[in-house]
Amino acid sequence: MKKNIAIIMGGYSSEYEISLKSGQVVYKSLDKNKYNAYRIHIFKNKWVFVNDFNEEFEIDKNDFSVRVNETKINFDCVFNAIHGSPGEDGFMQGYFKLLNMPHTSCGMYQAALTFNKRDCLSTLKPYGIKTAESYFVNLGDHIDEEAIVNKVGLPCFVKANRAGSSFGITKVYRKEELLNALDVAFKEDDEVIIESYLDGVEVSVGVITYKGKVTVLPITEIVSDNDFFDYKAKYLGESQEITPARIDDDLAEKVRNTAKKVYDVLKLKGFSRSEYIFKNGEPHLLEVNTVPGLTEASILPQQAAKSGISLSDLFENAIEEALK
Repeated sequence: MKKNIAIIMGGYSSEYEISLKSGQVVYKSLDKNKYNAYRIHIFKNKWVFVNDFNEEFEIDKNDFSVRVNETKINFDCVFNAIHGSPGEDGFMQGYFKLLNMPHTSCGMYQAALTFNKRDCLSTLKPYGIKTAESYFVNLGDHIDEEAIVNKVGLPCFVKANRAGSSFGITKVYRKEELLNALDVAFKEDDEVIIESYLDGVEVSVGVITYKGKVTVLPITEIVSDNDFFDYKAKYLGESQEITPARIDDDLAEKVRNTAKKVYDVLKLKGFSRSEYIFKNGEPHLLEVNTVPGLTEASILPQQAAKSGISLSDLFENAIEEALK
């Protein structure tokens, strides 16, 4: 009997358009002989099932079901394709936990932790995971520009703490630019992390649970045409994403081991993609994504393809792992 799969997409953050694209790719890729796939749009003002005729049917939040032409549809599993809130920060995971409904992403605590850059990096440091020097600022704090520069140096990165797709990030070269950069970050979040600039090769490493085994995918080297791997570089083709990365075997082994350690220490499941920059021959962690981009052009599907894993295999494996 075919399983009913709810593919949740959209969300409440600036990443909603990217999420809709990821969700659509999942919808198109799933084998219709195995699954009944449903596109579920999650927005602040509505949770709806959208059929192939773009008709909308309201989701019953009491049990996450939908009624279509007097037929009630319950779901066997949720495929989470929401980047940002509420799909990547723990809220949907907590909701589905209460409903005892299987889903493809990590647990509620892990999602909340990894979405909070400051907390995630602080949690991993005692395990020997190297990171950039950092300085934390909250909205309303007194801004001591001198102290910031003394701690992290220049240039530095000012980042919204809980945001993705490079929203709310500015590379700062002069102390006088800090306040404006903080204003940009505070538009996305009321918490900010300021990090020292790491000058080195940047790589992205996908780690997934595939057929019951934690699997590190081929490493991708990021070469941005811009000043850093910003939104345009990620989504508008202004970068090179080279898989496998052009790094020697020693560096590759180090970053593979680090990425797997991060996955294991945080007790992740499903998809993850972590970003690193090499400094003095050591990988330094930038962030961990637990709902990475899932379009054909996204990094993790590119890495899976290099491993011989097709999009349909990648997505169906995630569903079968969740149903276990």
